[in-house]
Amino acid sequence: MFLSEEFQPIAAIATTPSGVYCLQRLEQSPKFTIWTSDTIATINTRSYSGSLRSHLEQIWDHHRSFVFCLATGAVVRLIAPLLKDKATDPAIVVIDESGKFVISLCGGHQGGADRLTQAIALQLGAIPVLTGASNRLKLPGIDVLGVPFGWRKGDGDWTGVSAAIAGQDSVQVIQEAGSMLWQDHLPAEHSFQFGFSDIGEPEASARVWISPIQRRFAPDSKKVQWHPRVLWVGIGCERGTSKALIEAAIAQVFRANHLAEAAIAGIATIDLKSDEVGLLDVCRDRDLPLRCFSSEQLKSIDVPNPSSVVESEVGTPSVSEAAAILAAEASLRVAKQIVRQEGESGAVTIAVAESAQEYTGRVGRLWLVGIGPGELAQITPAAQAAIAQADVVIGYALYMDLVSSLFRPGQIIEALPITQERQRAERAIALANFGLTVAVISSGDCGIYGMAGLVLEELRAQQWNGETPEVEVFPGITALQATASRVGAPLMHDFCAISLSDLLTPWNVIETRLTAAAQADFVTALYNPKSKTRTEQIAIAASIFLQYRDPQTPVALVKSAYRPDEDIRLTTLERLLEEPIDMLTTVLIGNQSTRVYCDRMITPRGYLGFR
Repeated sequence: MFLSEEFQPIAAIATTPSGVYCLQRLEQSPKFTIWTSDTIATINTRSYSGSLRSHLEQIWDHHRSFVFCLATGAVVRLIAPLLKDKATDPAIVVIDESGKFVISLCGGHQGGADRLTQAIALQLGAIPVLTGASNRLKLPGIDVLGVPFGWRKGDGDWTGVSAAIAGQDSVQVIQEAGSMLWQDHLPAEHSFQFGFSDIGEPEASARVWISPIQRRFAPDSKKVQWHPRVLWVGIGCERGTSKALIEAAIAQVFRANHLAEAAIAGIATIDLKSDEVGLLDVCRDRDLPLRCFSSEQLKSIDVPNPSSVVESEVGTPSVSEAAAILAAEASLRVAKQIVRQEGESGAVTIAVAESAQEYTGRVGRLWLVGIGPGELAQITPAAQAAIAQADVVIGYALYMDLVSSLFRPGQIIEALPITQERQRAERAIALANFGLTVAVISSGDCGIYGMAGLVLEELRAQQWNGETPEVEVFPGITALQATASRVGAPLMHDFCAISLSDLLTPWNVIETRLTAAAQADFVTALYNPKSKTRTEQIAIAASIFLQYRDPQTPVALVKSAYRPDEDIRLTTLERLLEEPIDMLTTVLIGNQSTRVYCDRMITPRGYLGFR
């Protein structure tokens, strides 16, 4: 089972042999542990002694997700005393012992139980049971809206706003910062109103602020706030300045300017302070990056408040202002403020700049996914899970339609035309560099005439370090495999694949490969055999093969294998051109031993000879 790291570690619990068997059907990762009583433990499980309730209490805080193969009522009674807050509770998923239903019981949004439920259901071939209103309305949960972008939740009545969305009441969204990608991928029917209302328009029943500003809400107001991490805090301080003073300085400046500390992207300073203990402690405790710049870099920035004293000490007239500007790549929002505190020696200088793009704090991922011939049943469970779990799915529009049932509310879905392969690759890499998890889909296997090679080529051109973003390839059933399966067993002996498209490969090179394959007696799959503008290539290919193969050599033509418009034809090499052929057709030319028997194309391996 392919599971994103956000779900792990996972504790899976069963109390009966049939429950254990059901859980063992899930391909387990190292962080997926099946727990059962010591009376029914097997080699692939871990056992507990005593009561399950006591065991749960011991492991509860050490797992992000729990999967129970128990009665739902029993699970409710077991977990009820352990639940604290939906913002911190783990994902709770329940599977019936027959493996027919997978229920998102608790932590559907923030805990990730809805997505975990979908992933497990795909693996088991079960029905996912998702009861949240956002799934019914195909809307992202408002309490997880900003998670992919690294936004941090602020104050507000999250339950009240969620209820307003569930009731399809009008909800006003005021977005002053952060990515707007989520807005572009809402369903056509939604209740969000973007921007401020015109005079005379009825007031929305709830409001969502997406902003670096810290707002105060009345206790009875249905308002919430997300804080995109767009504020870079430039800091200058004396050697040995305490963490307490730095924290106090940040709090004072942000409070005075009505800014949310949750909107801090990171800390910026001069490289001389890269080992400053107080700064390092602040960054560690707040999980913030520390960006350090040389005096020469800082000196090149025009600032409103340069200091000759600072320049004489560190070689640049500005640390805090220049560092904030460099880190944010934007002008200042707050000019430098000098903060002192009674009882603390020294002073801290604070400046704040607002970046146009938020800092996500996430390592981006590129998942290169092969979707096989297009029928869901022919897509590997791992590939299905990758598509369902990704923040973004990018692909050719036709292929996106084939897997649309795997999409979930809140996903960013970008379909591009068939001729824009490079644009797809560049877009995917850009979004992954931003910190999102991006699934790039290809028909068949993504590494065979698919997007995997192009994405990796683009990464190499961009001097990718091999680590960020992370890259994982999910194989799929190739067109030649799908074609072969629909006509018998034509690939039982040596074979090759050749694309007849000369858009990227010179035709003389293709002809050389066709001749070599024909001479070598390979069973040969021809991809991209014919388009509206490329009509001669398949004729030339047929003539080449006729020079080296018997005219009666079996040939299979399969269009849109496993799709509703599938078309399968068996013919011979000499009559190949009499059949309809287009870009969705895969042509399989047999070798000298290939035969057709009972409408099945068979290439002997040699066990019974070659007749």
